[in-house]
Amino acid sequence: MDAIRIVEASQLKKDRQGFEPGDQVRVHVKVIEGEKERTQIFDGTVIRKRGEGARASFTVRRISYGVGVERTFPLHSPRIERVEVVRHGRVRRSKLYYRSGSTSFRPPPPSPPSKPPVPA
Repeated sequence: MDAIRIVEASQLKKDRQGFEPGDQVRVHVKVIEGEKERTQIFDGTVIRKRGEGARASFTVRRISYGVGVERTFPLHSPRIERVEVVRHGRVRRSKLYYRSGSTSFRPPPPSPPSKPPVPA
């Protein structure tokens, strides 16, 4: 086990720890197109952080042309140049799945009030 932790420790990035779920972030991602390499920025809200060590990842959600787009990034990937926090959010949950608007994460609709029994 110690050998695995030693190898993982060499791959960890120290500058990736300043954000939490609910924060507005700007992720600078390296994109390779042919032989050229450029930086693409993905703005959005962090809705999930998971894992630990070299396997840690986070998911960012944004609205693009009226459609919700979620993208999951490995936290310590060499493809990520930096993660810039635009605004800190104050949330009370660690996973913000309710922000996606999916019906599987919504609470069920309230049941209609029951009618009193009719006397016979």
